[in-house]
Amino acid sequence: MHVVTVDDIRAAAERIRGSVVRTPLIPAPWGDPERPLFLKPENLQAIGAFKVRGAFNAISHLDPAVRARGVVAYSSGNHAQAVAYAAATFGVAASIVMPEETPTVKVDATRSHGAEVVLCAAGQREKVAADVVARTGGVLIPPFDHPDVIAGQGTIGLEIVEDLPDVATVIVPVSGGGLASGIGTAVKALAPGARMIGVEPELAADTAASLAAGRRVDWSIEDRNRTIADGLRSQPSELTFTHLQRVLDDLITVSENDIRAAVREIALRAHLVAEPSGATALAAYRSRDTPPGPTVIVLSGGNVEPALLAEILAS
Repeated sequence: MHVVTVDDIRAAAERIRGSVVRTPLIPAPWGDPERPLFLKPENLQAIGAFKVRGAFNAISHLDPAVRARGVVAYSSGNHAQAVAYAAATFGVAASIVMPEETPTVKVDATRSHGAEVVLCAAGQREKVAADVVARTGGVLIPPFDHPDVIAGQGTIGLEIVEDLPDVATVIVPVSGGGLASGIGTAVKALAPGARMIGVEPELAADTAASLAAGRRVDWSIEDRNRTIADGLRSQPSELTFTHLQRVLDDLITVSENDIRAAVREIALRAHLVAEPSGATALAAYRSRDTPPGPTVIVLSGGNVEPALLAEILAS
């Protein structure tokens, strides 16, 4: 097992420089004065989510001859778009396996980058992706279970500490765990006094259960699919869980109503579009008294179905 280091993340930052947006740290004066609030808006990436960082790092790190065979990915949406976008940039073929329940906006966006999309039943992504690898000869770029993907996501942590050296708390959504693993590794190395807090929906709180048990605890896909936060329905791998155990100081779970309220607040107060998964960090900030001091919430993505966004804003 390769545990990612801050040096891996620095190398990733060099590889992806110029290929991804260095998102700003936006002060939110409407936050709690005791916990000054800053937003890291990864919804401003070209594909609308942070996943582009890990995808570009992993694909750029491949040997050119291997990369030329094409790439394969499985994802509920944002990683799918990221791999499709990065593959198109490198001029290689991409085949993406997506669950049938994936929001249409994410399927259409993935196809718009020229990728082949293969739809599959719930819980079958990995199996179908293995079949696609065998058929195409492409290289699998997993959504989180890979050191290069984790290191790419960790570049967000580098940017946070560069822009806010006295950061006290960083709140990050947790699904498969690649984002929190990477950001946490960078933040703990460069701002060791800062607290790393993960956040999950109550309806997909497998990581919270796993951290409490000291081992990975399985939740059924049917249980995890209940949450509106469709990007947070995956479970950590052995690799990411090892990282999460090292870097997370706490994990907060939030209700579906908390998530909807956070989507609405981000739209009306920050004038940004957040998908439910991307809004969970604000939901955690609002639902729990986190430590005092400058607080960064990672708005991980903004790919939300227009009809769902309209429903949330009208409620």
